[in-house]
Amino acid sequence: MDFALSEEQQFLQTTVTEFLANNCTLDRVRECVKESQTSDPSLTEGLVSLGVPGVVIPEEFGGTELGYLEAALIAEALGGAIAPFPYIGTSVIAPYLLTLAGSDEQRADFLPKIASGEVRFAIAFTESIARRVTHPTEVTNGRLTGEQTFVIDGNDCEMVLVSIEGGRVFLVDSSTVEREVLKSIDQTRSLASLKLDNTPGDVLPGTVDNPSMLSHALDLGRIMIAADTLGAAQTMLEKSVDYAGERKQFNRVIGSFQAVKHMCAEMAAELEPCRSLVWYAAHSMLAIPSETHVVACHAKAHLSEVGQFVARKATEVHGGMGFTDLLGLHYWFKRIGLNRQLLGTPDQVREDAARAQGW
Repeated sequence: MDFALSEEQQFLQTTVTEFLANNCTLDRVRECVKESQTSDPSLTEGLVSLGVPGVVIPEEFGGTELGYLEAALIAEALGGAIAPFPYIGTSVIAPYLLTLAGSDEQRADFLPKIASGEVRFAIAFTESIARRVTHPTEVTNGRLTGEQTFVIDGNDCEMVLVSIEGGRVFLVDSSTVEREVLKSIDQTRSLASLKLDNTPGDVLPGTVDNPSMLSHALDLGRIMIAADTLGAAQTMLEKSVDYAGERKQFNRVIGSFQAVKHMCAEMAAELEPCRSLVWYAAHSMLAIPSETHVVACHAKAHLSEVGQFVARKATEVHGGMGFTDLLGLHYWFKRIGLNRQLLGTPDQVREDAARAQGW
């Protein structure tokens, strides 16, 4: 049995990676950050032409209908390039919920628009991660009231998916809610807080009596975040190896020093097993759904820790230069740092995994 990627999957990731290398350079990322752009229009146009937003959308709605492993490979490439592109919510979670839990009208209305890049979705899942003590989101007669914080892509969206206690998910027009930008260490992506005040929302019918649907969507988001961290950490490792082969001290490249060799080897040894963990978690979404929740939690928690380790070691290899904007290493460092917190910290997702296994 072959557990490696197929030729088509390798070609997909290579194509996206090469496109990002040419169109999402560090200089371009700096420009986006300087202009407070967390969604680059030119980059978005190119990724839409590659079919990225429609990666898991059925062909009948204009997508390419690939699997979640392919979606994870794209997330890995985007993380490696620290791309300012709203991917996890719009291209993965929203199509998943709309396809499996949306009505015929909702699917016909939104899926083609997602595939063509016309509509972007934010993810407001506060109630499914850590319910607010004050101002929880509640629904009365189809209208939502409450607050949601740490809304992923909250400033780069036309629609918002809002969850409430019990697992129901609602479609909300972003123009009908009060949004406040949240400052984040990662300036390549947007976070926002939402205030809902008797706001109209359309429920996804499939989530009304099936709370596990939201749980699966949350697992899928955690897998994509883990893949994003994997890509970012891999880039930091590669930059460290390249720098160690160029930087000289005492008339020798620092890569010849045993301590630097050990740091690079430790990063590689910690990171390489993570790749199969993320791939397996993404593969399980369709092939082994009974295992998805546990492995998704493991992937998110483990990549959070390994990503943090690689980010720290990579900065140490670069020495004082690692803290400067000249090399820009901090963009990957901060991306990994935010990923650690999104959709549950390592402690939270480990607790979820323990509870799922009866511990």
